[in-house]
Amino acid sequence: MSGLSMDKIIGAYETGVGSVLGHLVGILALGTILGKLMSDSGAGMQVADFFIRFFGVKRLPWAMLFSGFIIGIPVFFEVGIVILLPLVISIYKTTKQNILLIALPVIAGLSIVHGLVPPHPGAMTAIGIYDADMGKVLIYSLVIALPASIIAGPLFAKWVHKRVIPEGEPELIRINTASKKLPGTGISFVIILLPVILMILSVVAPYMALPDGVVKFCLFIGSPVMALLIACFAAYYFLGFRQGFDKNLLKKLTDECLLPVGSIILIIGAGGGFKQILIDSGVGTSIAQMSEQASLSPIVLAFMVAGLIRIATGSATVALTTAAGIVSPIIEHMSGVNLELLVIATGAGSLMFSHVNDAGFWLVKEYLGLTVKETFKTWTVLETLLSFIAFGTVLLFDLFL
Repeated sequence: MSGLSMDKIIGAYETGVGSVLGHLVGILALGTILGKLMSDSGAGMQVADFFIRFFGVKRLPWAMLFSGFIIGIPVFFEVGIVILLPLVISIYKTTKQNILLIALPVIAGLSIVHGLVPPHPGAMTAIGIYDADMGKVLIYSLVIALPASIIAGPLFAKWVHKRVIPEGEPELIRINTASKKLPGTGISFVIILLPVILMILSVVAPYMALPDGVVKFCLFIGSPVMALLIACFAAYYFLGFRQGFDKNLLKKLTDECLLPVGSIILIIGAGGGFKQILIDSGVGTSIAQMSEQASLSPIVLAFMVAGLIRIATGSATVALTTAAGIVSPIIEHMSGVNLELLVIATGAGSLMFSHVNDAGFWLVKEYLGLTVKETFKTWTVLETLLSFIAFGTVLLFDLFL
């Protein structure tokens, strides 16, 4: 409709899909394998149990926030929910506290990490599209995610649990761990944080007084694919073989966890194809000219576009990918745009106003035994708080960076 000749449409679409998925497929697959091993070995439960022991029953919301935040780094939101909500419901049954006080901080930690922090698919896609520095995005996003998750998690839970008393009862769900014995808490933490540590190492190594060969080696092992590959091999050994898994069971778990990645890859690939059509047909340039006339900062524009797509489609990943594709042509001719903060602002926009067209909305509703009205008052408000607080922090960072 925009006048792109028919012989160029397919080529543009294929180029867009290839450019986005070229470096993402391995990251998505390895991240999913790592999450599956965390889940089925019981390592995720060990991390959560540690925080509960450390903070104590009186400070449970803070224990649950940090459980969600740390476990959310290597696993998808849905996987994190499956790992942690059985624990939440068990604590609820034991302590008889309002389930929202325990559950909302977990969900806040999982959700903000899923929306902003690499190696999650949306963030990784936006990093590729904007050509941002992955290490800087990782560091900035962790710093920005923490205050947002604290306000939307324990603080909001403390306020809302007195005002919303769930009518229903959650089901007592049990996690099926393939392992008969649980791994140690220390090794569980090491495996979860290993890819993050390697990626951060690749960022700081060039600024340290190290031999050139060591710096190159740090950059090699700190690239997302290598960091996740190393973490997966470590998980296969420490969470697999050492826990009594044989090679056939490990192969079965790997096969199982790769099936759901197919739909995510197709969504992200479609977003990449859409981005390239926008660029090649000149639609991106037209949007760029309109935004220049409106005098909107690219960071504000990315946040708004991602928010609108999130409300329309319900998917944070689709919103992030599509918004990045729309905004990327605009910033090509601009100088002084902080690409790393642009990634995080787009991620922040992709979290807002979750409602009935979002799978996460129904997941939270069903697991916690809430009504639709209660889910709007809790989950939807929590997601919107995460979105706007993270965006506000990005604007603050933009003044100084």
